[in-house]
Amino acid sequence: MKKRRRRVVWITLSLLAQIAAVAVLAQDGNAGINQANTMVRSYFDTGVNLLYAIGALLGIIGAVKVYRHWVKGDREAESHATSWFTACIFLVIVATVLRSFFGL
Repeated sequence: MKKRRRRVVWITLSLLAQIAAVAVLAQDGNAGINQANTMVRSYFDTGVNLLYAIGALLGIIGAVKVYRHWVKGDREAESHATSWFTACIFLVIVATVLRSFFGL
């Protein structure tokens, strides 16, 4: 019986110590949210530039593929050109809309 009582006392004390440690280490939630907001906004311009770079790379790859289809005389060269061009325009529009949506 004594061992069980000691065990309960130790468990209770350890729980109280953990609760006290959490209470001491707790920080203001608003400060953390503001810090996360600042960090995300600092990465946003880099992300938009990355989208522009991916769009340019897709444009170059698409131009080469469409040219190859056109030289071969493929009848679907126009549909390939349309799909690649649309993908590039989509990336540029998404980057622009995100920038204007978040007001950066």
